[in-house]
Amino acid sequence: MSAPAGPSVATAVLDDAVRADEQDRAGGERPATPLGHRWTAPVQRRPHQHGPAEDGGPLRGAAPALTSPVPLPRTATPVLVPGLPAGAGALRDLLADAVRAAAPRELGSVRSVSGLAVDVVGLVAGVGEVLEIGPEGAGVRAEVVGVRAGVLACMPLGTADGLAAGDPVRRVARRLTARVGEGLLGRVLDGLGRPLDGRPLPAGLVEVPLDAPPPPALDRRRVSEPLPLGVRALDTLVPAGRGQRFGLFAGSGVGKSSLLSMVARGTHADVVVLALVGERGREVREFLEDDLGPEGLARSVVVVATSDEPPLVRLRAAATATAVAEHFRDQGLSVVLMMDSLTRVATAQREIGLSVGEPPATRGFPPSVFAMLPRLLERAGPGVVGSITGIYTVLVDGDDHDEPVADAARSILDGHVVLDRRLATAGHFPSIDVLGSVSRVATRVTTPQQRADATTVRRALAARRDAQDLVDVGAYVPGADPLVDAALAAAPSTRAFLTQAVDDVADVATSWAALSGLARMLDPDTTAAPAGPGAA
Repeated sequence: MSAPAGPSVATAVLDDAVRADEQDRAGGERPATPLGHRWTAPVQRRPHQHGPAEDGGPLRGAAPALTSPVPLPRTATPVLVPGLPAGAGALRDLLADAVRAAAPRELGSVRSVSGLAVDVVGLVAGVGEVLEIGPEGAGVRAEVVGVRAGVLACMPLGTADGLAAGDPVRRVARRLTARVGEGLLGRVLDGLGRPLDGRPLPAGLVEVPLDAPPPPALDRRRVSEPLPLGVRALDTLVPAGRGQRFGLFAGSGVGKSSLLSMVARGTHADVVVLALVGERGREVREFLEDDLGPEGLARSVVVVATSDEPPLVRLRAAATATAVAEHFRDQGLSVVLMMDSLTRVATAQREIGLSVGEPPATRGFPPSVFAMLPRLLERAGPGVVGSITGIYTVLVDGDDHDEPVADAARSILDGHVVLDRRLATAGHFPSIDVLGSVSRVATRVTTPQQRADATTVRRALAARRDAQDLVDVGAYVPGADPLVDAALAAAPSTRAFLTQAVDDVADVATSWAALSGLARMLDPDTTAAPAGPGAA
């Protein structure tokens, strides 16, 4: 027995009827249909009339009243049906909606809710798909983060309060997406790209997936152009390049957020994308209004996921900010992506991994953390066109710069800036430990003379550091080391060069000139530095 005609056949028959009706109205000849029928002329009947059909076949029963005749295929016996309305296309849409509504729906159910994870059974879905738990249209959305033996391990994108075993579960999206575009400048979004500032998203935005592959390695442009950041110590002693990725490594309360605000206001970039992940809710508004300010916000997009958000939202906030930055980079713009902090992103991934049964590996961090970090960080950097300069703060545990997340991030990034607690407690801001900080692209974005000046200053700082204990106890004998003598004599000038007010934006040309003067003070044989790419 053959299978009954499916929805596609029904829709095709209706399409043929619509075309035939249009042919009748135009007076043209009806062509053969894709189903192999040739339509006959409509039969005019009065209500409730019985009689032979046009081809001699009998009619069974009374024909219903017709508003307009409908052309039918030449079958064994034509059957009269109510005529098509004037808007035949609308009827076709209604039929398509009915077919979709009649399609079977896959439903699963909640098996258990344990800690942060929700186990779902009876539904087939892949990792990354988005589900809805509870009443349709009003349930809690969750993402599939693991699959094992017919059980989907899911993490809610909201609170899990009220979820119970047996709640219905349905698929709603293949993956999480965000809307990006120029209209986001000056806006504040949550971790999933929804507006937090009380205004709707503008029209004209483009929907993109949160997780995207990085540009192919051989298609990336090389880092060769300096990027002034408006901070003297960084622009000269730890110079950044467009498309570089570097981390700010520090313990809590050392000035990471203040340094980020200085960079946001002083950087020579087209767009700034700022991700505040795991921040205190109290500090968000302070950062936006005091540190960033209206001028900085006007060319920025801010993504916020405070510390009370579910771990999956905190994790996705990093992906949302990166997706926004990628959009502007692909337009050929120079973008600075600042993320505070990468450690809290890793902590969110740890909470997710442990909740779905991953074993703790290095100091309690599961393997998925160290797989996630390179996927996220490699999305920044230079692209085929444009660039993303990534600045990631890394919160080191107990000022231990060798803890797992800090060590993994340092191995991936193109440089690191270390903030020293001893400098911060001494009132030295920004508290940048110049000797402990490295830029791996410095040789590509500075001139030989600029590098010579920076090396002279670094040598003097290192000599003074090595002799500091002797100086503190009064055991150092002047004249024992000429470089230490010069460093001690130039200590006030060195401190003035390395410190900077939070609301001060340093001009890069002036910074290089000041470094050249400091280098000549420390080593009279040093020649003056000519203008180079760093002064552009």
